[in-house]
Amino acid sequence: MGVEPVRIGLLSTANINRHQLAAQDDAAPFVFAAVGSRDLARAEAYAHAHGIARARGSYEELLADPDLDAVYVALPNALHFEWTMRALAAGKHVLCEKPFTTRAEQAAEAFDEAERRGLVLMEAFMWRHSRQTTTMMELLPAVGEVQAVHATFSFRLTWEPDVRLDKALGGGSLLDVGCYCVSALRLLTGREPDRVEAEAVLGRGGVDESFAGLLRFGDAMGTFHCGFRSEHRSIVVVGAEGELRAPDPWHSSESRVWLNGEEHAAAPESPYRLQLENFARAVRGEAKPLLGRADAVGQAATLGALLGSAATRARAPRRSRG
Repeated sequence: MGVEPVRIGLLSTANINRHQLAAQDDAAPFVFAAVGSRDLARAEAYAHAHGIARARGSYEELLADPDLDAVYVALPNALHFEWTMRALAAGKHVLCEKPFTTRAEQAAEAFDEAERRGLVLMEAFMWRHSRQTTTMMELLPAVGEVQAVHATFSFRLTWEPDVRLDKALGGGSLLDVGCYCVSALRLLTGREPDRVEAEAVLGRGGVDESFAGLLRFGDAMGTFHCGFRSEHRSIVVVGAEGELRAPDPWHSSESRVWLNGEEHAAAPESPYRLQLENFARAVRGEAKPLLGRADAVGQAATLGALLGSAATRARAPRRSRG
């Protein structure tokens, strides 16, 4: 008899769920067994549309479901910490969508609670699980001592309303897409930043629609740009002995890496599937989560520092006179 899949509940009907649901098949070590919404009719319609067995009319009811092992928290950014803590208190393992928090003390508190209860808590940075990222890390030593890393992630957010334009719910480009860039700078330099500086251009809803950061990692420099006004996705690593480039590393849509102009292909596997497989194995006690306490605390501390730096000199965009 095979091992039963880890039963996961979707905490909300957020659009990002579609990536997780697309990663599920009959061979997956996980199954999305329930979905919760603040509106039962919405939950039932969502469950029917996606072949999910059970629908719950509140988040509390979902967490009380005794047949669930874990939950995927895909609520707006400002609610991640609160509902992660509620899920842990209900005895559920948690895969929480990024960014988990911008406060290092909250990240530490949540992992303390998870460890006390013997539960798995993981921040959902799917790009870290991709074969493209694995290939990039395997090739990284070939560039020699890392001197600089530059990352970009931006897209054109042309529709409204959108939760990413709601300041009270943790909107803004840094927390939506810039957090990927920060994750990359930390990963590729292999350490936490000594200091950071940041600039933000505020737009709709008072959120940062363009954000740039400079981070110092010992003798290495990290820079990034993110935003809602252009289309850019890349990582460039400059080392003493060479250069590494990765196009669209966040979604792994091209799944290749360039080392000194030479192409290295990576297996085009879904990073969402790989992330969920790692989470399920961790819940079963078969593997360690790829992303744990140290990464979540370091990420939160860096995001908080960047927001603090930008807040001292954030400005609204200039409008043309015409």
